[in-house]
Amino acid sequence: KQWYQRRVRGPSDADTATISIQRGDLIVMATDGLFDNMFQKQIVERLQQIDRYAPSYEDLKTVADRLAADARDLAMDEQYMSPFAVKAQHYGINFRGGKLDDITVLLASVVDCWPDEKT
Repeated sequence: KQWYQRRVRGPSDADTATISIQRGDLIVMATDGLFDNMFQKQIVERLQQIDRYAPSYEDLKTVADRLAADARDLAMDEQYMSPFAVKAQHYGINFRGGKLDDITVLLASVVDCWPDEKT
């Protein structure tokens, strides 16, 4: 894949995938404003504040809000070597700092799973 983002014109252009889930999984749905400014390790550190097996709405909301705030702060740091900056430099583009962008973070927790019913 190219390092730049692909333009999506509508729902039919979206990528889809099927993954297995299990009780205790945390699902992060976010815009590129989060992933361009925070490394996976930073995101996982924040997610560890949630009790995966008994998450409260408030815990999920607090961590989602904190992730968005952290990404916003890093996006405005001109000296930070963001994931976006690292990838840009990998492709020979002289870029340093965070990447200002919209930032939306949604967290979901898998609290129960039902096996596939195959008849």
